[in-house]
Amino acid sequence: MIPNPKVWLIAGEASGDLYGAQLAADLFKLNPRAELSGMGGVKMKEAGVHILVDSSELGVVGLIEVLGSIFKFIRIFYFLLRKAAENPPDAVVLIDYPGFNIRLAKRLKKMGIPVIWYISPQVWVWRKSNIPKLARYCTKMLVIFPFEVEVYKDSGLDVEFVGHPLVEIVQERRDPALARDPNRILLLPGSRRSETKRLLYPMLRTVSLLKERRPELEFVVASPRKKVADDVLRDLKEFRETHPEIALPEIPVVCGETARCLQTCAAGFAASGTVTVECAIAGLPLVVAYRLNPVTFLLARLIIRKLFRNAFTMPNIILNRVVFEEFLQHQIVPEVLAGAMERILPGGDRRDRVLADMDEMTRDISGGVKGAGMNAVSAVLSVVNKKGRDGGSV
Repeated sequence: MIPNPKVWLIAGEASGDLYGAQLAADLFKLNPRAELSGMGGVKMKEAGVHILVDSSELGVVGLIEVLGSIFKFIRIFYFLLRKAAENPPDAVVLIDYPGFNIRLAKRLKKMGIPVIWYISPQVWVWRKSNIPKLARYCTKMLVIFPFEVEVYKDSGLDVEFVGHPLVEIVQERRDPALARDPNRILLLPGSRRSETKRLLYPMLRTVSLLKERRPELEFVVASPRKKVADDVLRDLKEFRETHPEIALPEIPVVCGETARCLQTCAAGFAASGTVTVECAIAGLPLVVAYRLNPVTFLLARLIIRKLFRNAFTMPNIILNRVVFEEFLQHQIVPEVLAGAMERILPGGDRRDRVLADMDEMTRDISGGVKGAGMNAVSAVLSVVNKKGRDGGSV
């Protein structure tokens, strides 16, 4: 056993920062002498991770947006490799972020550093050619959805289902004193500028329709960061100025209060992404929408295998049925979104079914008695300690 293991955690997005922070906290519980470094954001830093690269500015989505940041990614990539060569960690945990992390895994493997992948890339959606690469470069794969074990069964990769970390995170945040307001609707237009720009205006047109039909309704926007909240406030102001003919109620924009809003709102509109799983665990019915850059969308249709045939919202994929109604690109029509929302509000004809489905999904992705975070930590330390026993070979 290595008494003070040096472990890197590499997260490139807000969700990865959250999971990395949970992983760090649980790792310190099992081994307070562990030395944790890596790429992450505020949450990982607060959890005690020494941040080599701040990931908070890396959140871009879509092929076109990524191309605009390519030199930044290259600089960070080689910086991390230099750091790993100077002071090699006992293991590196790569948290999702496949475009960057698959390339990093390849180079780390060549350096003899064990690579544990936490939160599998969605290879069951995108080209499956990534599976052999992951099998070559990774020592272990930790998956958070039960069906993902089957995806890797013929790859030779050591795969373990640990559960979804959001189950514990959401349950720990839950405040029993809070109650749902049956007339309050939450707007979650995304965590990136590219998402909010494309989704907020259709959401606002839908809000106007709903308010006209049901004057008792109230609305709130929850943003994960101040920068996103500021962007939304500017967009709200611009919408009112450029669309004076559309009656829009006052819509407060809150920052850092998403967990509270998930408990106090009756239903929500959301951009597709991790937040849909978070809402399902919290028991908040959703209408989900997503709009990509048109060029990205056309290219994606040539690559994606499952996304456009069945579902793109994770709760729907997990249960293989429609939990949340979802709308993509040209399907995002205010009248249609408004109708979908009315079906999941209290008294709506889909609400009870959605509530039951969310409970079922949460049970399916739970990490059991230990929880996902501690399951993942146990797997990481097992790899680290095996390296110590084997004299550093991977």
